[in-house]
Amino acid sequence: MSRNTPSRTRRTVLATTGLLSGALLALAVPAMASAHVGVSPDELVAGDHGVLTFSFSHGCENSPTTALRITMPEGLASVAPTMDGDWNIGVERGDDGLVSAVTYTAVTPVPNDLRGAVSMSVGLDESTPDTLAFPVVQECVEGSTEWTQLAENGEDPHSLDAPAPVVVVTEAATSGHGDHEGADDHEAAETTEEGTQAAASDPVGIALGAGGLAAGVAALVVAVLAFRRKA
Repeated sequence: MSRNTPSRTRRTVLATTGLLSGALLALAVPAMASAHVGVSPDELVAGDHGVLTFSFSHGCENSPTTALRITMPEGLASVAPTMDGDWNIGVERGDDGLVSAVTYTAVTPVPNDLRGAVSMSVGLDESTPDTLAFPVVQECVEGSTEWTQLAENGEDPHSLDAPAPVVVVTEAATSGHGDHEGADDHEAAETTEEGTQAAASDPVGIALGAGGLAAGVAALVVAVLAFRRKA
């Protein structure tokens, strides 16, 4: 009995380590894969208006974020940044008087791995293009990251190293009253499910994380079978 105890203890430790490693991998991989500036909602109706939230959870490498400069695409009828006590807001305008860029400067740098978010109201008209790209420059205490890449036709946006946030513009419904109610319901649903959309926007990270968890469970099963054979 005493000779078997150390062996059983080692097997138990190995099994526990395998399970914990798989679980940590399942959590860490999606977090690493989702390290970008995202926008929610990522879909608006032509001729309508909505509130866009730009969020991030990582700085430049491990450096805290100090500012976000968001360039406005052509096709927006109006832009109104949301006042926020955590950010100082600077607005740039073009020759036409429309907002061309908005810079949000953090009152206190946002530490790495903590979520930061800024928002603005935007208005669309019937001439707004099918997609709206918002190039973002993320300034940090040390360094900066330019989230400006756009996917080519047929290219997976998730394969880009530094993708720009993109909003898809859909056609308005034909019925007036029903369309207005539908747009309100859609906006409310998108706002409520912001966190869910952010996680679902990265299927690669989710798949890799699930694989890590499966590997941990497999390690536990192997250790238990080995324990039974030795017992």
